[in-house]
Amino acid sequence: MNAPVTRRNAVLGIAVAATSLALPSILHAQSAGRIIVVGGGFGGAACARALKRTDAKLQVTLIEPNQLFTACPFSNEVIAGLRDIEVQHFGYDRLAAEDITVVAQAATRIEPQQRSVTTADGVTLGYDRLVLSPGIDFHAEALPGYDDAASEKMPHAWKAGAQTLLLRKQLEAMAEGGTVAIAIPANPSRCPPAPYERASLIAHYLKTKKPRSKVLVLDAKDNFSQQRLFEQAWKELYGDMIERISLSQGGRVTSVDPATRTIITEFGNYTPDVANVIPPQRAGRIAEIAGAADHTGWCPIDPVTFESKLVPNIHVIGDACLGGGIPKSAAAASAQAKACASAIIGLLAGRTPEAPRLTGVCYNTVAPGYGFSLAGNYQSRGDIFAEVEGGTTSPVDAPRELRAREAAEAERWFQTITADTFG
Repeated sequence: MNAPVTRRNAVLGIAVAATSLALPSILHAQSAGRIIVVGGGFGGAACARALKRTDAKLQVTLIEPNQLFTACPFSNEVIAGLRDIEVQHFGYDRLAAEDITVVAQAATRIEPQQRSVTTADGVTLGYDRLVLSPGIDFHAEALPGYDDAASEKMPHAWKAGAQTLLLRKQLEAMAEGGTVAIAIPANPSRCPPAPYERASLIAHYLKTKKPRSKVLVLDAKDNFSQQRLFEQAWKELYGDMIERISLSQGGRVTSVDPATRTIITEFGNYTPDVANVIPPQRAGRIAEIAGAADHTGWCPIDPVTFESKLVPNIHVIGDACLGGGIPKSAAAASAQAKACASAIIGLLAGRTPEAPRLTGVCYNTVAPGYGFSLAGNYQSRGDIFAEVEGGTTSPVDAPRELRAREAAEAERWFQTITADTFG
């Protein structure tokens, strides 16, 4: 029976509810299946763990070059000086202790015909099923002037870590009365509400440290997720400190000039004191190497099994896949990971997986003790996930007590999902 969205299951992030996703008994196969998972974020690590916990005989290998994962959720609080980045760090020791082979290398080549993955140190590993969870890379051609060198002057901070700290350092160094510009791309992109959360928390930092400063939001969209909630919070908390220029007002960024820190839009140029440029995105590079990404830069999948529509025996989860109505978020990646693990085990056993139902929640914090959320249900409709009835969102005219409670729930959600994935 499908579980309804309630505050109890919503705070856990995102869940899977379907007959096929009640994880099956230990698979009694004649030989252990070989599963390789590429990418150790919320999707990849959760999938590797779910596979091994469901069938201990599976040979599960996680390929991830970084020994520490830096979580993006709550990294906006690091930028605003409300959180230390060390709290965002998670390792893979617990996964290794569960007999998951963790390979600290980058995957550099995938041969679907041979069913093999080659790593940066030249080692080639065979698989029966491959799971790609590579997250996002940036679509450099879509934003002229922006590259790795430009990101050192105009940080994106859209992959948590060094860029997060660089943007924080630039904010701290900015003179009182300065302007911070945030360039937001069109969808699809990782965690669509997160740029507006970032604008909010940067405004909080400026209000407390440099109150004559401003935040300028240059947006490639006219509308965005939870817009009424954000705009009411901005008015209540920050007055006219945040100015947003939408797509129809000329807010889409068409190019940048890092030498002069200039952001060019269709209707004007801006040279802010701090430029946070979030570029257009696509699936992580290894998905393209595997042949799993199409002309959009994202990976079309079967929403029942998460198997690639382009390459057999390869599954794609998390931000990299074309998920339709389901957002690209840590919560979605975790749910997809568990659904994908269940589907793979069913396929190895010769069973036909049933369509999953995914339930999840997205939290946003716009100031300390002030948060709101959006919970949704998602089911397969054709080749994508579609949002179905039963979702909830925070009321616009809620008392501050509810906002404080949801801010606390957001922290509990983070503790739960990180423990479930890495702890």
